[in-house]
Amino acid sequence: MLSAPVSERGQLIAQAVEDQWYEKKGARVSAQTLGQALVAFANAEGGLVVVGVQGGVVQGMTRQGIRQINSLRQASIDHAVPPVRYSCSDVGCINADGHEDFLLVFRVDPGERVHEMRNGDTYLRVGDESRKLNYSQRQELEFDKGQAQYDGMAVNNGYGVADLDDRLLENYRENTGAESAEGILRARSLLTKDGSLTNAGYLLFAGHPQQEFPEAYIRVLRYMSTDRGTGADLNLYDDGDVKIEGPIPYAIQSAAEVIERFAPKRRSLNATGLFTGADIVPRDAWLEGLVNAVIHRSYSLAGDHIRVEIFPDRIEIESPGRFPGLVDPSKPLEISRFARNPRIARVCADLRIGQELGEGIKRIFEEMRKVGLTDPVYKQGTGSVRLRLEAVHRLRAEVAARLPKGSQGVLDLLRGASTPMGTGEVADALNMSRPTATNRLQALRDEGLVRWIGKSPKDPRAAWALADL
Repeated sequence: MLSAPVSERGQLIAQAVEDQWYEKKGARVSAQTLGQALVAFANAEGGLVVVGVQGGVVQGMTRQGIRQINSLRQASIDHAVPPVRYSCSDVGCINADGHEDFLLVFRVDPGERVHEMRNGDTYLRVGDESRKLNYSQRQELEFDKGQAQYDGMAVNNGYGVADLDDRLLENYRENTGAESAEGILRARSLLTKDGSLTNAGYLLFAGHPQQEFPEAYIRVLRYMSTDRGTGADLNLYDDGDVKIEGPIPYAIQSAAEVIERFAPKRRSLNATGLFTGADIVPRDAWLEGLVNAVIHRSYSLAGDHIRVEIFPDRIEIESPGRFPGLVDPSKPLEISRFARNPRIARVCADLRIGQELGEGIKRIFEEMRKVGLTDPVYKQGTGSVRLRLEAVHRLRAEVAARLPKGSQGVLDLLRGASTPMGTGEVADALNMSRPTATNRLQALRDEGLVRWIGKSPKDPRAAWALADL
């Protein structure tokens, strides 16, 4: 829209929908309010703030006077701590009165540390909102901003634009409507100030980024039974181990094609009266899980890669890197938005690979629930996160009605556990009291859904596991 003819530019900007990376402000916005938006974008993935548009009307900035314009240009210095890194330019337009005018366009870079207002308030861009963070959310963000974002560092060996794949760059330029490939790379912070390529730029657009990032690949594994097996008893299909390399957009597309081919299916009568293969794990659920794994994995961790394991009854996706900050993986729907790789996330959204509205996990839950399957289970290890999508139906309505509230969560926890769990472990994992956990476990046992393993009622090693149905 910024590269459109001047006669059309204002209306295109006014009509554009605000999102994770775009916000419009009226011409008379205060410097402090603008500062809040700049802080929010810097604490997230960066973005664009256009001043001079309000309610779909192109106001322009000509009438505002030099004092108002200067105060807006200085908003970061006057109101943000530390000052937000951004560039500001005048962009010509035609205002609502039909006269030549201009808008102020602020391009905000992702911050390498937490930014706040001078009064201590901290904001984070989430979807189309700049949300004020509470103390714990601020603390979590500080943990995540504790080190410079790896995807924004210059890649080793001094690679530049000339080292990228021309076809990939041209496709990206066309998708964004940019005038030049180098221009959009700079706009998305994929080049450093001296023109060097960032890690994100190389991973996204190099013909073979594994030259510098050997572990940046996706491995898809297909098993014959519900257990992996080991050694001579390994249950892997002969052709069921596929390694996918290449730039991120290509790798996601290629991995999705392999998973589609391997994913467990059942024969089902479709709307046209024909029997076809229907996914037992919803395609949209595992695809969202795959995209999230690639976009948010830790590319700074050497020695590990993304694994997609396909079993007859489930799909598991494991990605290097832990959840951000103080996140509790037993409560995935409460995870606040934060992108480990903001530049990669932005480009993938431009290419419509991931919408990146902070709803990826919610969408996975919705897709599983839509077809009546049990909730996804996230498990965090010392250096990775595993997502388990299981083709197990949720509790029937009449059974759920008999059970205490929250029993489904206990059942899902035990499904995702690799070994039986004690009552105390269940209580801690779900942040509930021990008596509450005991009540739910005993109710599930009465329904024949879980079993108790122990030698006596006071056995300290007693544990709970799924019933052998």
